[in-house]
Amino acid sequence: MAAPSGGRNGVCAGLWAALLLGAVALRPVEAVSEPTTVAFDVRPGGVVHSFSQNVGPGDKYTCMFTYASQGGTNEQWQMSLGTSEDNQHFTCTIWRPQGKSYLFFTEFKAEVRGAQIEYAMAYSKAAFERESDVPLKNEEFEVTKTSVAHRPGAFKAELSKLVIVAKASHTEL
Repeated sequence: MAAPSGGRNGVCAGLWAALLLGAVALRPVEAVSEPTTVAFDVRPGGVVHSFSQNVGPGDKYTCMFTYASQGGTNEQWQMSLGTSEDNQHFTCTIWRPQGKSYLFFTEFKAEVRGAQIEYAMAYSKAAFERESDVPLKNEEFEVTKTSVAHRPGAFKAELSKLVIVAKASHTEL
């Protein structure tokens, strides 16, 4: 598995994402379909909330974002899902289009079903206008085969974007 799990710095992880996404784009059978983007509200109040979407033939893949946050008012976020032309890869991006979130996240977890994560990255700030994405430090989050989540005690409560690239599970092939 090529997902960062604490040992890579943001530059290496970003380079890996660029190489992986470039390789997917260069292979004609792996061209990515037009993504589906759905807006949803991230609500503060300290209560755990979830939002999920399905994609692929027969809704074969699921991306679910579960979180709890404090402070401020609702923020509009987006979830974008896309699949490769051969439906063996899918991407899930969860982000605040205005860049930085002003909410304090007490926890977060993005899970995929029907696939295994090949790459995942979490960001404290999403690119907006002339500013770039700012990745979380690797010690703030962890990546497994099916999820990317905060690390209790290490996560600094700032989240604005999550990116996941996943490949169909062997049982799904």
